[in-house]
Amino acid sequence: MFKKILIANRGEIACRVMKTAKKMGIKTVAVYSDADREALHVQMADEAVHIGPPPSAQSYLLIDKIVQACVDTGAEAVHPGYGFLSENQAFQKALAEKGITFIGPDAHAIYAMGDKIESKKLAKEAGVSTVPGYMGVIKDSAEAVKIAEEIGFPVMIKASAGGGGKGMRLAWNAKEAADGFTSATNEARASFGDDRVFVEKFIEQPRHIEIQVLSDGENCLYVGERECSIQRRHQKVIEEAPSPFLDEATRKAMGEQAVALSKAVNYRSAGTVEFIVDANRNFYFLEMNTRLQVEHPVTELVTGLDLVEWMIRIAAGEKLTVQQSDIKLNGWALESRIYAEDPYRNFLPSTGRLVRYLPPAESDTVRVDTGVYDGGEISMFYDPMIAKLCTYGATRDEAIAHMRRALDEFYIRGVSHNIPFLASLMSKQRFVDGRLTTNFIAEEYPDGFSADDLPADDPTVLVAVAAVINRLHADRAAMVSGQLAGHGMEIRTDWVVRLNDEYTPVHVERAADGEHYEVTIDGTAYGVVSDWTFGEPLFRGTVKGEEVTVQVDALGTGFRLFHNGAQAVAVVYTPRGADLARVMPKKEPPDLSKFLLSPMPGLLVSVAVAEGQDVKSGETLAVVEAMKMENVLKAEQDGTVKKIHAQPGASLSVDQIIIEFE
Repeated sequence: MFKKILIANRGEIACRVMKTAKKMGIKTVAVYSDADREALHVQMADEAVHIGPPPSAQSYLLIDKIVQACVDTGAEAVHPGYGFLSENQAFQKALAEKGITFIGPDAHAIYAMGDKIESKKLAKEAGVSTVPGYMGVIKDSAEAVKIAEEIGFPVMIKASAGGGGKGMRLAWNAKEAADGFTSATNEARASFGDDRVFVEKFIEQPRHIEIQVLSDGENCLYVGERECSIQRRHQKVIEEAPSPFLDEATRKAMGEQAVALSKAVNYRSAGTVEFIVDANRNFYFLEMNTRLQVEHPVTELVTGLDLVEWMIRIAAGEKLTVQQSDIKLNGWALESRIYAEDPYRNFLPSTGRLVRYLPPAESDTVRVDTGVYDGGEISMFYDPMIAKLCTYGATRDEAIAHMRRALDEFYIRGVSHNIPFLASLMSKQRFVDGRLTTNFIAEEYPDGFSADDLPADDPTVLVAVAAVINRLHADRAAMVSGQLAGHGMEIRTDWVVRLNDEYTPVHVERAADGEHYEVTIDGTAYGVVSDWTFGEPLFRGTVKGEEVTVQVDALGTGFRLFHNGAQAVAVVYTPRGADLARVMPKKEPPDLSKFLLSPMPGLLVSVAVAEGQDVKSGETLAVVEAMKMENVLKAEQDGTVKKIHAQPGASLSVDQIIIEFE
């Protein structure tokens, strides 16, 4: 077994690999850029080597520097994680030349499966069902349109070296095919250094289901499947194992085809064969990822296998000690990807410091894989993932219930995050029923995500919590020493809670046991039991006999409460104070309709208009790059450009003015 390995990655996956390595008694080496000098994976490693400036192309993608780091530290093997160099044939070869083991498949398998065009040809030869399409390299947008028309719309344009949803565009007509080819090519060149794209038929009403394979070169197993259909912009959002859609016959057929493809390239390591599955359970090969998948924890939770450990053991020359008959799927697991993005602003990336980061406690039913910490920073240079929140239950309903509770407990401040959106997804009846397709988000949120999409909540829960928190403050104030006799703080029992703009009279009494409270709302008394104390961010307890977790932030004279994905501002008044508050004038927000504001921090790549130019609704105005993704900003209405406030190459802050209109 190896004594020391280097992890050629960063963030949560680097930390994940280190956990298993340390469990196995293997020392670890981290690599880091300037932006990651104080990152969690650097702190967890036994050694750390600096490899360059923040941009990936100048650090985590530099093969020579990472190989040299192995030589300098005496690392015998490298685990590449996912992304970066994990499927780079040249990296595997460079390590081999120095006698360093690559914890993954060999260069032949990486090349054959890492290239989407070549992998589809091989899959067809191996008898694996494939999607109709054109597998050759396309030279320009005109050829892309011609090919798309021959296949028949809709088509998917994909980067050959792509992954993670980058370099992918869906086209329903010739114009979208031409534009999609240009965008996909540019994005692929920027993300992978390879601008080749191909075109294939887009399967409507599809499910994205992948098979986990594990092979030591002789014994090749399929380790169940993962349902990854809940996607946004081709990026997975929620994954689960097993799939609520597959029957045993389809699972076996998909597994056997995945094994056949793996054997065709003499695969050794953990890998994933991805399929598109239609409504009739017909399945078609999509791609093979010759690496560890982001969503591997759900497979680990339902099988009890440590996939990272097996990757390391196989790379060290050990043989699998399990057979296909040993693989059993027990219970159900879900994974929610927690991202630093603002779901209320079309999921635009959010960067900055994690002022507070308190994930839910890990247990038999909750697992958190993360690469950040309280006070750490979400950098603009890398993927905006904060953590992967996984829950396990004996049934799918149990796993969903645990996920809802864990999302309530996940406390993040300092950056925007997508937890409200995840909470909304979990509440959708269609999701609960398991009626999923890759179009799920587009169909359930046709106008984008808004506060109206959050699950309906019983307002009396937050009213009762606000009333009890206020009463606790009043009780504490009454206990302050030195108050003059007859002039001490009066403990009121009648109050009015304003939750957002709704006013609710409440009566609050200390319960008979002297420890908890009874809140009367509209003539009905509710018991509130909690050991919450001042300053705690989470109010845990029971309201009306039901367990609740409410996040609490102090806000001036009131509180901001978060529950079930929603947030509400609560202010508690005396009855007279409530009467006065009702007649207070409201400040109107400023009119920003004449400005194009940067919706995110990022780099202004281009400005497509000039001062004095007339623009039409839907016309491209500018392109901003953030988190390795290009974001095209378009005009919302007709107008005339008055002034350009920012030039290409400028580093923009959120809401910075780019263009002003007449």
